[in-house]
Amino acid sequence: MNNVSIMPANSIGKNFIPDEFLQQGKDEYYYRDRQTLWSKKQWRNLRSDEIERLVKNDNISNNWDQIFVTDQFNPHRIKNNEFFGLIRIGNVRSIILEHHEQKLPAGITNSVIISCDIGNDVAIHNVRHLSHYIIGDRSILFNIDEMHTTNHAKFGNGIIKKGEAEEVRVWLDIMNETGSRKVIPFDGMITADAYLWAKYRDDMELQKKLKEITQNKFDSHRGFYGVIGEQCVIKNSRIIKDVKIGSHVYIKGANKLKNLTINSSEFEHTQIGEGVELVNGIIGYKCHIFYGCKAIRFVIGDNSSLKYGARLINSFLGDNSTISCCEVLNNLIFPAHEQHHNNSFLVASVVMGQSNLAAGATIGSNHNSRANDNEIQAGRGFWPGLTASLKHSSRFASFILLSKAAYPAELDILLPFSLLNNNPEKNQLEVLPAFWWLYNMYALARNSWKFKSRDKRKRKIQNVEFDYLAPDTIEEIFKARKLLEIWTAKAGIRKKGESIENKNEEQLATIGRKLLSESEDEINKLEVHGENMEKSKRKVVILKVFKAYQAYSDMLHYYAVNNLIIYLENNPNANFSSLIITLKSKHETNWVNLGGQLISQKDVEQLRSDIGTGKLTTWEEIHDRYDALWEKYPLEKQKHAFTTFCEITGTDKPSNEQWMSALVKVEKTQEYIRDQVYITRKKDFDNPFRQATYRNFAEMTAAIGTIEDNGFVKQVRQETKDFKKLIDNVKKRN
Repeated sequence: MNNVSIMPANSIGKNFIPDEFLQQGKDEYYYRDRQTLWSKKQWRNLRSDEIERLVKNDNISNNWDQIFVTDQFNPHRIKNNEFFGLIRIGNVRSIILEHHEQKLPAGITNSVIISCDIGNDVAIHNVRHLSHYIIGDRSILFNIDEMHTTNHAKFGNGIIKKGEAEEVRVWLDIMNETGSRKVIPFDGMITADAYLWAKYRDDMELQKKLKEITQNKFDSHRGFYGVIGEQCVIKNSRIIKDVKIGSHVYIKGANKLKNLTINSSEFEHTQIGEGVELVNGIIGYKCHIFYGCKAIRFVIGDNSSLKYGARLINSFLGDNSTISCCEVLNNLIFPAHEQHHNNSFLVASVVMGQSNLAAGATIGSNHNSRANDNEIQAGRGFWPGLTASLKHSSRFASFILLSKAAYPAELDILLPFSLLNNNPEKNQLEVLPAFWWLYNMYALARNSWKFKSRDKRKRKIQNVEFDYLAPDTIEEIFKARKLLEIWTAKAGIRKKGESIENKNEEQLATIGRKLLSESEDEINKLEVHGENMEKSKRKVVILKVFKAYQAYSDMLHYYAVNNLIIYLENNPNANFSSLIITLKSKHETNWVNLGGQLISQKDVEQLRSDIGTGKLTTWEEIHDRYDALWEKYPLEKQKHAFTTFCEITGTDKPSNEQWMSALVKVEKTQEYIRDQVYITRKKDFDNPFRQATYRNFAEMTAAIGTIEDNGFVKQVRQETKDFKKLIDNVKKRN
């Protein structure tokens, strides 16, 4: 492969497809002609006077008869070029194209063009090698070293072409470094697809079908040209090879772009900037990749960014995400992920969205043993603090905050909304359940609003649940409450010096519920130990158990009643009595976060079965199923809310009295949220150390405003007023 071969002088621009791969009765331009939108009727040969002018302008061609133009062709705009093979040039008029205050004349100068179709009013200047591309109207190509397409180009899709061995197929080794969860990337792939493929490795029929579906999604014949959409600007770049580029893309100063699809449109521009090197990947709509980033074997979802030297390798980055300055290897990252700091490191993980990695966070010890690390699974809202480091394998429930620490052993944290603290002085792990609800309501309440407001996608292919209280977190809370009941019971029994050997989990849970319904002071006297949360022999201490348990109860109540109110608001003729009939169902306890979309486990099982048995035969059909499930999700969520209400009231048919009492309580909970949003944000304004950097209060107010000026505080106050009015209306209907 390293040898330099000698070819005939007239071979440039010919035999793009080797003879053995030509279809019978088709020539090497068959797929090229299928790709172009131009009609053959619009082309004509060059006139003799035009050829004469082109020669005088220092243009060279190995066959002038293979250059075709339109009637609006100005040969004066074509200077100092070499043309090889079949070339078609659209309108060339005496006009100037301008982009970001840079002006270039339409036309072709100082370039080598091989077998290309060039659209209307295109500017191509100083392109040293342009081969086998179809270029859209009003595009600019300026100062490019090499831009060409091979006959076996796949444009980032993990397929193989006719005559290629399976070994050349590109896979993504996501979720761990072993390749045991590898998936085939393709244009249009979303995080739901990747998780479905990577998670259910034991479903062999599913694995087989997904590979077939992906291979069949694209034509395996050779001979497709690279495409540059209309109104693209590509300038001051070095190597662009086997890249399919959508419309309105802006590329400047890229070092190397190879085997890619870059999606973009008039309303969702994608930009690629200086020093970037991207190989074997799919880039979504409205993406921004700048300043020395490196990405190899990757998929980037819509409205996502890589910046400031980020390294993304063997990973899928979901929609609405930003990674800057850091290293990310072998991951599946769901939508709305933030990672901004040079010394953070994420490896071998599935991070289920709405996440943030702080500076110095090292997620993956690389390595714990002689083998590759296994995996970390983090639920929604994962937030490791400054310089936090973790061991593989670990699992985290939703909305877990890790305090600054080097966590010495593997973790399995099933208590959502918790704060973890490694306490080396006491040699113990400390867990504060429901931390966010109790002590940082501003951040928690703002979470859903923030991610929704940052979702700038025009095409929302990946469906995403942004609410922090949803079926997945509610079921985690149910499980967490039972664990707290059992652990509290054990702590109480230990204090009495009694034995727990003859008591099963249900008996312990009953004892724990009774204790947790009594005095907080008595509970505070107990040292409650978590079990199976850390791979170590040291204690795991659960902090503020009584408050956390009550907070979990309030969260369940708020979720249930709030969603039932939404149902009544959307159904003006309904009341609580009719609601019971409509929403009564079996309590669905198992929910799957499929790339950001919550789907009941039974529906996921049906989806897997329908793919495995061939009922769903394309990715489009699979995506249609996602959408169908998303359409019915609001009602499924409300049914889940009703069964949650039944669980917390202890009856399958709650009474109107229980409902009216619940409305009073949820109003108080909304007031609590409003007040805690204010209080937890006000701490920042009252902090004397923050005030210390200002000369006086007037300077501080001018710089950061006051708590009363805070937009989100105002928003929650208004939402609370609206919520109270809604509750009043609901009360009148019962």
